[in-house]
Amino acid sequence: MESAIRYLPLRLSARFIPVWRRNLLVWRKLAIASILGNIADPLLYMLALGYGIGSMIGDVGGMSYVAFIGTGMVCQSAMFTSSFEGMYSAFSRMHVQRTWEAIINAPIALDDVMLAEWIWCATKAVMSTTAILIVIQVLGFGHTWLALWILPLGFLVGLCFGAFGLVMNALAPSYDFFTYFFTLVLTPMLLFSGVYFPVDQMPAWLASIAGALPLKHAIDIARPLMLGRFPDDVLLHVAVLLAYAIAAYYVALVLTRRRLLK
Repeated sequence: MESAIRYLPLRLSARFIPVWRRNLLVWRKLAIASILGNIADPLLYMLALGYGIGSMIGDVGGMSYVAFIGTGMVCQSAMFTSSFEGMYSAFSRMHVQRTWEAIINAPIALDDVMLAEWIWCATKAVMSTTAILIVIQVLGFGHTWLALWILPLGFLVGLCFGAFGLVMNALAPSYDFFTYFFTLVLTPMLLFSGVYFPVDQMPAWLASIAGALPLKHAIDIARPLMLGRFPDDVLLHVAVLLAYAIAAYYVALVLTRRRLLK
């Protein structure tokens, strides 16, 4: 019976909303510090690299280097914010504070809690995406209505990497375990997905590997939008991100059921 419960199909209900709202209310108490933390690191990289290295290399991909790297930073910020929320924050609520245990003792299932955490990861990604996009606008780039589509893209990226974070959360014995994900997954994703330089300048074999990375597909949507044109193969990019998100979330749900429903 326990084995069957672990592999039940996804069960979605509106009962996740109060759990999501609970996370929002907690976040509001630390909103300013949270927002500053989400934008400070990518902003420093964008300014230092964009204006520093950019002054030596000129335009890249039809835009100034600061605009080029800024577009990558929008997606990077969504990736790191949602991953962090799915790992460190979710682990605190699940294992340290035992908030999940208290919630599922009410008429709310573990699936509802997991769905709320997943959507909350994506919500946080939209918050960080919005902040970075405003900074880019203030710097004088991306003044096109198509740039607004980067916000729902941030939500999709948040679903994808939030699900990855929840997979790691289900496996983690401690906070230190998350270092593996940052080192072995997020750092290579950051370096080889076109955040800092065009992927087509890499060797063909490496570019083909980069083409399978979800962050690369996100950037391939965001960068044309920042230039004011509709992305090529947008349906393909969206489909890849959705496939990663749904598959990773299902794995996270199965692993979390196995961990908690004993």
